[in-house]
Amino acid sequence: MANTDITAAKLRAWWAHRQWLDGGHAGASPAEVLAATGWARSVGGAAPYLGLFARAGLGRAAVDEAVAVLEVHELPSARGCTYVLPAEDFALGLAAGEGAPEAEVAAAMKHLGVTRDEIEKLCLAVTQVLAPDPPLERPLDPPAIREAVGNAVRLLGEAGKKRGVSTTLPLALGLLQARGRIRRVPVNGRLDQQRYGYVGWDQTVRGSAAELAERYFAWAAPASVKHFRWFSGFTAATAKAALAPLDLVELPGTDLLMPAGEVAAFTAFTVPEEPAYALLAGIDGLHLLHRDLSRLIDPADAERPFPAARAGRTFGSETDPQSHIVVDRGRIIGFWEYDTEQGEIVHQLFVPADAALRETIARTEAFVRDDLGDARGFSLDSPKSRAPKIAAIREAAGG
Repeated sequence: MANTDITAAKLRAWWAHRQWLDGGHAGASPAEVLAATGWARSVGGAAPYLGLFARAGLGRAAVDEAVAVLEVHELPSARGCTYVLPAEDFALGLAAGEGAPEAEVAAAMKHLGVTRDEIEKLCLAVTQVLAPDPPLERPLDPPAIREAVGNAVRLLGEAGKKRGVSTTLPLALGLLQARGRIRRVPVNGRLDQQRYGYVGWDQTVRGSAAELAERYFAWAAPASVKHFRWFSGFTAATAKAALAPLDLVELPGTDLLMPAGEVAAFTAFTVPEEPAYALLAGIDGLHLLHRDLSRLIDPADAERPFPAARAGRTFGSETDPQSHIVVDRGRIIGFWEYDTEQGEIVHQLFVPADAALRETIARTEAFVRDDLGDARGFSLDSPKSRAPKIAAIREAAGG
């Protein structure tokens, strides 16, 4: 940020503004939030719920209903990772992620003796099981699918186990999801767990690298080519080609690009005088669209240790937050976790807590307690594994 006219505070506040973290969007639907602010990374934790609650005050029931009626859905997309997408982006999201399962099949063919023919035959068998006429009464989980297709599934032995692929079924399921032929359904309708069944689907897969780039810069600008490559997983050559059709300009003194049509609004934008607090997951899009943590940290906070981190590891040296985050106008101002035993949020703040911040914490605490029951960071997170961080936060906060 060499140009002093473009301060770190302005960039952070602008990113928060474009991420709908400055208020004014209560009542928006889950699909509207995701279309405007970007796809929500999902790893079996509470991140999608926390992000939608912070941006539009959405409770779990509203989000789960949107999932149930396919207004939004969790799909493998950018880099082959799972995100929650709005329906208008299903085709593009699948296109963005279609290379990942193909790479997994290629690796299995190289190292495990799998053939393309057997995987395609298994795909056909799975499709026939999941898309019968009449349709299934309920989704089928992987054990049920494996039983239904019988000998079409093959065990891959010790070599497969070492590579994390014990049978050929996951390879076929990955391909079919990427092709829009099947979709994965959470067994209890919730996004913060990882137990799934599968149903047949007929979703178009379509979208170009340039379309993904256009979406990305609508959500994340200003952003660098490096930021875009992180999100997309594109090579340098593919990223360059994707950006070429876009009318992007570089902000003076930086490597950050933004659509030319937004430059005037950015130039006129000023940092709000009043705080705008939010409690987010560590993998919220405010951070993860760029995955450049230092841009959200004040230099004075960079040397802070993370709660329960190994000696020598500091906030500023991390790639990702190791706890959930408290933000104000784009700046990370604290860490938080949820204590299920006490039914409360524990937090370590870098700033004094005013009435508005205390109210935001209390409101989020009630949402987690009453709607979610917990605020897991990811699928393997648990109250037990989280206990050292909670203890460290309590100690740092003075009790």
